[in-house]
Amino acid sequence: MRMDCDVTVVGGGLAGSEAAWHAASRGARVRLFEMRPKKKSPVHATGLFAELVCSNSLKSNLTSNACGLLKEEMRLLGSVTMHCAGENRVPAGEALAVDRERFAACVTERISQLANVEIVREEVAEVPREGVVIVATGPLTSPALAEDIARLTGRGYLYFYDAVAPTVTADSIDYGKVYRASRWGKGEAAYLNCPLTEEEYNAFWEALISAEKVPAARYEDLKLFEGCMPVEEMAARGRQTLSHGPMRPVGLDDPRTGRWPYAVVQLRQENAEGTLWGLVGFQTRLKWGEQERVFHMIPGLGRAEFARFGVMHRNTYIESPELLLPTLQMREHPNIFFAGQITGVEGYVESAAMGILAGINAERFLCGREPVTFPRECMTGALADYISSPQTENFQPMNANFGLLPKLQARIRNKKERYEKMAETALDAVREAKALL
Repeated sequence: MRMDCDVTVVGGGLAGSEAAWHAASRGARVRLFEMRPKKKSPVHATGLFAELVCSNSLKSNLTSNACGLLKEEMRLLGSVTMHCAGENRVPAGEALAVDRERFAACVTERISQLANVEIVREEVAEVPREGVVIVATGPLTSPALAEDIARLTGRGYLYFYDAVAPTVTADSIDYGKVYRASRWGKGEAAYLNCPLTEEEYNAFWEALISAEKVPAARYEDLKLFEGCMPVEEMAARGRQTLSHGPMRPVGLDDPRTGRWPYAVVQLRQENAEGTLWGLVGFQTRLKWGEQERVFHMIPGLGRAEFARFGVMHRNTYIESPELLLPTLQMREHPNIFFAGQITGVEGYVESAAMGILAGINAERFLCGREPVTFPRECMTGALADYISSPQTENFQPMNANFGLLPKLQARIRNKKERYEKMAETALDAVREAKALL
């Protein structure tokens, strides 16, 4: 396996795609390794780069939202995923949702068109110890490479389980029982809403908590990530947990009654044609037959055809606070960078942002320049600081959130205004950092 290029990127997910794009765009020769489609992962379906598997939503576009702020920072830095997401957007209110396949095809095409990127469709079983390397294999790192990373780091892996929500076909939905709306009427009426009465909700809850689940691997604790908790696990916490969580009806007026329903299941468009719709917040590890039985109880989905059932998979990540610098370099091997969910950031956007940082710094290191540490005042820098700070206790995957940013000097009581000011400060910090690149 030849590794004699300037920068070797291992993994073609969102982080690896951004890392390759930014290193190459700055002049480095890049060899990008991706094992798919020769070797499949437990959840991916194609060999395309940046394939989305858990949801087609990249969350809010508002900069008063932490993930929305992070996306705007990425746009300022020339993100390839944000460019392709904008070109392949589907209706989702204030959220940025995309046609999965067209989005991934767009990222794949743009990277493939770079003359200084060589794409190698092979599995990498060992992290190269020489040269500049970016490991961006994601939470589904192959077993052979995972074992080598454990040897490289001198530590075992941490892990958690998360789950994928099911998708139904549009023509199998009973439109006489659902209505279009976005919460509080924000943005276009992009979601299909399946309203439940109190009686329907209680019957659904009873069926859900008693349904048969796929067991965890033998001899392994089932560590679940709060940000992607299976719906049946949430339901088991109490009868009203779902009606105050993913089935919360607040702000979703039913035009037929003029009132909020007792509870609601939202469906989000999954592709540009609108032929596929995903159950929002309904990630699950129920057995497939049980998913059909229980989810057919949802009004409007009585005869729904499942294009994809929900599944659960094991995600792995390294003990980054002990291993990485805020530049995403290994402390003991500064020529080796890590990026994406394997570092302990959680979410598509967060993973891609770390890919941008790794790509920028890999090229700088290659050219003998000091890698950059992004300021903590911006979300990109705050995430990098979180995963690289040895003071981080009880390290576990982290989404972008305003709690990661330093407090403002001026006290602003209104939360929305406070977040808007923090976003303004963050974007100014990114612009200043970009000017020095």
